[in-house]
This record gives sequence, structure tokens and C-alpha cells, in this order.
Amino acid sequence: MATLNDLFSDSTILVTGGTGSFGNDFVERIEKDFLFKEIRIFSRDEKKQFDMRNRLKNPRLKFFIGDVRDRESVFKIMRGVDYVFHAAALKQVPTCEFFPLEAVKTNIFGTSNVLDAAFEEEVKKVVVLSTDKAVYPINAMGMTKALLEKLMLSKARYGNTSTVYCGVRYGNVMYSRGSVLPLFADQIKKGRSLTVTNPHMTRFLLPLPTAINLVLHAIFQGKNGDLFIKKSPAATIKTIAQAMKNIFKSSVGIKEIGIREGEKVHETLVTREELMRAEEDENFFRIRSVESIDYAKYFSEGKANHVPVEGYTSENTTRLSLEETEELLLSLKETQELLA
Repeated sequence: MATLNDLFSDSTILVTGGTGSFGNDFVERIEKDFLFKEIRIFSRDEKKQFDMRNRLKNPRLKFFIGDVRDRESVFKIMRGVDYVFHAAALKQVPTCEFFPLEAVKTNIFGTSNVLDAAFEEEVKKVVVLSTDKAVYPINAMGMTKALLEKLMLSKARYGNTSTVYCGVRYGNVMYSRGSVLPLFADQIKKGRSLTVTNPHMTRFLLPLPTAINLVLHAIFQGKNGDLFIKKSPAATIKTIAQAMKNIFKSSVGIKEIGIREGEKVHETLVTREELMRAEEDENFFRIRSVESIDYAKYFSEGKANHVPVEGYTSENTTRLSLEETEELLLSLKETQELLA
């Protein structure tokens, strides 16, 4: 049976946004665990590239300055690539709310450039990274990520290419930039109250290594148009804040500031409509969406007669207790480094 080593062993891999939270750990994981010919890290931040290059010191890692918005640079970097992991994006909700057109340029037009270049260069497989905020989106970031998924599905529907297009969708990656855990850690360090928007708000909790495993699962198992979702536990924001206080033995207070624009009380990873066609096992949902471009079939044939009552949400998934949340947080290398 083929393995990921067989897949990567003589391959050139491209990671867009490769110096971000995901890209850094993903490249380090590939470098440590798999054989490969070359990894191209494509991003626009020379300082992060400098730091990453000096930290990893591997001649098979090639660093390229560029922006997914720049179609010409994307097409150049794609030459000779076998596998693409598309992580480049504007990801922070307030940034995208304040500058929605910038989110469109990066998350939609940038993705289109990556998919078109992969098609042109006959890349073997592309995995795009999406988010729970793309589901029933209420903010600009989620809306652009929802269209990222649609662009991937549109490419998959062509059916006349050797390139496989698939994707992953996951919830909050713990300790990623802009997430609540670095904020809480900083507030505790400075002796300030932990600010929570609504104590009853729930969020999926996904360690970064688990997100990386999901992406590797997609590159290995994904067929044209597949979207993979990892089942994840959730906790309330109040539980997360209290767990951080307990772990760091802090006596700071917890201050409720109210729900901000573009936020949901609960997040959804799979809609109830998607559950009608999803395959499910103990760990994953797999949404299969490929159809030919056939308008007659689209208008004349339905998918299912039964619609589930609700989707898969941070409210109805496994809910972690305070003790379980502390245990999960303590298992993360970021928490261990902060404690050290």
C-alpha cells in the first residue's frame, strides 16, 4: 500500500503562506517525518522567511518572496511543482471587516491564481485550507473563505484535468496568531483582566498538529472536490479563560466586553445541508461535491429527502469540562514553553 513517503519522496511541494503559523509547523513536520525533493515556501514577509530559514537550515527548503495576488509570480513559482498546500490568506476577522476588498484580493483572487497556475502546470494535487467561519458566514473573512471553497469545487468540476483539487475546513487552531490563547497569555503576563466577549460563546479547539494531520489526510485520501473536516471538541470562552488562569496560577479577573461585530455565539463546521451528502467516520466528515457542469441535472435531480435538524456545531459537539480543557492546554508545546 502506498504511503505519504511514497507520495512525497521525489516531489516538489509548494506551501503558500508558508511562513505563517500553519506553514511554519507544517514545513517542519514534512522536513522531520518525510522524504521529499524540495519544499518551496512562498510568502511576502522577508523577516519571517529570514527567521524560518535560519531556524531550519535545510538546503532543500527554498524561500520565495511573492504574493498570491500577483498572478505572474504565482505562475512562476508553480513550475515543476507536484503538490500545493494553499494556506496564504487574510485570516483575522477584524482586518477583513475593516478592509473587505483586501480580503477579496487575497482570499478569492489569490486563490484563483493558485488554482489556475496548478491547472496550467498540471500539478498532481492541490489542498486549500478553509475555516468554520466559511459556514453560514456573517463576516467578510468567512464570506471570502466560502468563495475559496467554491473556487476549488469549480476547478474540480472541470473533469478534464490531471490535477486533483480538494480542501480542508477546521475551527480555531489553538495559539495561532490572532486567536484568544495568545491574548489571554499576554493579559495574564501583564496582570490584566481576561476579556471575553460572551462567557457562553463556544469555540472548537484544534491543536496545530491535529490541523496538520488533517491536511496530510486530505493530500493522501482526497479525490476531486472532496472537503475534509476533523471532528473536534469545543469549550465555552469562560471555560478557556478559567483554564488559562488555573494553569498560570493567576488571580486576574474575567471581564465581559460583549459580542463584537462579525462574531457568532457558536461556530458551525458542517451545515445540515452538507450532512445530507457527507460521509462520516469516527474522526472525519468527508463532503463529496463533484458533479459535471450539467444544468439539466442540477435543476431536475435532488440529493436527499431528509434534512438533518442541525449541522455539526461547537454547541453540539463534545463539550470539554474545565479539567479536560486544562489537560488539552497543558499538552500543547506553546503552553509548556510559556510555563518554562
